[in-house]
Amino acid sequence: MRAFQPVAQEDYNGCSVSCVASLLGISYKKSLKLFGRYYSKEKGAYCRDIVKVLEKKKLNYKYSKVVNKTKRYVNEFGSIVFIRRSKEYPIGHYLLKTRNGWMNSWINLSMITPLKIPVKAGFQKRLPGKAQWIIYPNNNL
Repeated sequence: MRAFQPVAQEDYNGCSVSCVASLLGISYKKSLKLFGRYYSKEKGAYCRDIVKVLEKKKLNYKYSKVVNKTKRYVNEFGSIVFIRRSKEYPIGHYLLKTRNGWMNSWINLSMITPLKIPVKAGFQKRLPGKAQWIIYPNNNL
């Protein structure tokens, strides 16, 4: 498996776009073009939308709420996890699981003032919240 690069989100709700960009090894702007109507700056993207974008690139992914049957996919490399809303992530947040840890497209969120400090992406060892939804490779072809 190739090494994923961190991709900073360029929109407030752009974490899904960044995760797909990192997964595909493309820029945020190219990923945003792939999303087309499946993304809005006001609402971001839902799991089903991310799966449709990945299908455009011939990747077979599924999505599910994290339950006993699907929680094993949370730590699978290439999975995208949506963490539930919290004080730190008031609208929730998507992160990509990589060999380097979790690719977080806005790793400096807790200490950021948007007009003064640019958004930074990076890797962190632990998932910064409770996994609610999982987008995972469907290897059952």
